[in-house]
Amino acid sequence: MAIEKKTVRLLILEDSQNEAERLVSLFRNAGRATRVHRLTSSEDLTESLQQTWDLLIAAPHSENLSPAEAIAIIRRQARDLPILQLLPDNDSDAITEALALGARDALPQGEDERLILVANRELANLEERRARRSAEIALREAEKRCQLLLDSSVDAIAYVHDGMHIYANRAYLELFGYEEADELEGLPMIDLVDGRDQAAFRDFLKNYGSGRGESVLQCHGVTAAGRPFRMRIDLSPASYDGEPCIQAVLRAESMQSELEEKLREVSSQDLVTGLFNRNHFLELLDAACAGAANAGQPSCLAYLRLDHYAQLHADLGLAGIDQLLADLATLLRGAFPADALLARFADDAFAVLQPGLTPEQAQGGLAALLKKVETHLFEVADRTVQLTLSIGAAGLNETTPKAQEAIERAHRCADALADGNALKLYDPLEALAAEASRGSVVAMLRHALETDSFRLLFQPIISLQGDSTEHYEVLLRLIDPQGKELLPADFLAAASEAGLAETLDRWVILNAIRQLAAHRAHGRDTRLFVHLSAASLQDPTLLPWLATALHAAPLHAAALILQFNEADATVYLKQARALAEGLAELHGKSALIHFGCTLNPFNTLKHLPVDYVKVDDSFTRSLAEEEGRENLKSLLANLHAQGKPSIVPGIENSSVLATLWQAGVSYIQGYYLQAPGPAMDYEFSSEA
Repeated sequence: MAIEKKTVRLLILEDSQNEAERLVSLFRNAGRATRVHRLTSSEDLTESLQQTWDLLIAAPHSENLSPAEAIAIIRRQARDLPILQLLPDNDSDAITEALALGARDALPQGEDERLILVANRELANLEERRARRSAEIALREAEKRCQLLLDSSVDAIAYVHDGMHIYANRAYLELFGYEEADELEGLPMIDLVDGRDQAAFRDFLKNYGSGRGESVLQCHGVTAAGRPFRMRIDLSPASYDGEPCIQAVLRAESMQSELEEKLREVSSQDLVTGLFNRNHFLELLDAACAGAANAGQPSCLAYLRLDHYAQLHADLGLAGIDQLLADLATLLRGAFPADALLARFADDAFAVLQPGLTPEQAQGGLAALLKKVETHLFEVADRTVQLTLSIGAAGLNETTPKAQEAIERAHRCADALADGNALKLYDPLEALAAEASRGSVVAMLRHALETDSFRLLFQPIISLQGDSTEHYEVLLRLIDPQGKELLPADFLAAASEAGLAETLDRWVILNAIRQLAAHRAHGRDTRLFVHLSAASLQDPTLLPWLATALHAAPLHAAALILQFNEADATVYLKQARALAEGLAELHGKSALIHFGCTLNPFNTLKHLPVDYVKVDDSFTRSLAEEEGRENLKSLLANLHAQGKPSIVPGIENSSVLATLWQAGVSYIQGYYLQAPGPAMDYEFSSEA
């Protein structure tokens, strides 16, 4: 599956325009889209640093701005901008000097593969640093909120380190009759425990700290006035001011504590069977998943489904089925050890969690349970009833993603037992083999090409300058075996690697022509933008084939606009020009997309007689900032000066429309106007 990489904002300190272009090509060929600026002076660098950049590559020498001076300027402004210093050779002293000045790395000029590897490393590190800074800000905000919650909590909460108080909230102070937190600072917690329970509390705290003891203790506390009272202490690991400590939550025992405990017990039980209910079992399952992940403690989860439940319910009625379920619950209690957790998980299903066992270890016991249930005679209202179960079992271990996934695995195993009265264990290898049998991405592509099972979607492109012609972009979706749509980012790389890109392009063009011809037959003046891959850009047979396909439709060539990436056009400039000129001879049109990402995009554009230019959507994402708006306006002004109609994609809301209209944008496209859909049904007349 292709992974989208972010556009790299790149500064280059290099006097040679050709060498700078070569460096940009390295990143482009490595799959990195770039926004580039070549530095010409210290003033230029100072001004550029008002924006955000990801990487600076410095040549060994520069007449107007030395690498050392550039590094010094960046350090003075305290900008987190990785610098890669290129050197004439592999001289160790020069490398040491560059690193001492502040470069992230120094390497000989011309070692292109190494440069890309180092650049990718530094970009990944930069992304992590930025993420860490964002996380630190979020953490500080979370800590503030947590502190407010602690201070205002009705529960008595304290943080204890080595048995000493380091923090206590207002409820804690009120529980023990203290006025200010300063009175408890440095006071041992044991001093708040009544003398008769201090030995037990000391052992409790010691055992908890060693990881061997319980986390709950009931004992007697004593207030500042010397009045004893019963309390419950719950301990849990925590940190305070960045230091590890223990959180203690104290609750005074009231006369109603026994009643409250019973209410809690009832709220976690199924009223029919007396077992845990679904919600409480899921909480226990979450805890088991955490234990499996953190402590390597495996568990076996079994999903027990009653066979033919609907028929049993119809035969026995509501009261009868409840009695049957209660008797089955009693049988299940006797079939599992005391540490097993049993629950009624659904109307027709039970769930059992056995700590410390893998599904393979639990298999024998579950198989014995099947026989025991099958041979047991249940008595319900003077009737004898026999039952069978379908049992699916899955393991909880350090790789189990979450409790719900474990339940679904066991549930699917039980449902797979069509005949019932059987046991099936979840097998990761079997599940993986089943997934593979549904086909790799390449296999799905080949199948879709054979069966015409791709899906074409259409997204309108709207004029801001009064053009009444209907334009849509054609977007391709691959449907996986489950019927889910896969985006191009998920399969185009695989198609290219498998040599299917040209075939895929021709399928899209042919089916777009068919649908467009049918659509235009109703009198609509509609035109389609269709994307071409780099492989098709180099295909000399594409234009003759296209002419034949258009003639067969029949469809005028002007109704089809073939578009290709700026990055591909820069690499294959001669072929791109030949294609654009050939389309013009057919009276067709062409478009250059993702424009503005190379070092000198207008240098490429002047060699291409394209009819439309679509800017890269990174410009649209930057419109919230003044800098981004100015960059786009400058780019559009140059485009319009050359008479090229502009298209701005990625319009998600109306807030940017005024800016785009003022900048003279020709066309816009995005989800704000309409999401891609299977029909060309946008009401263009409402935009006129």
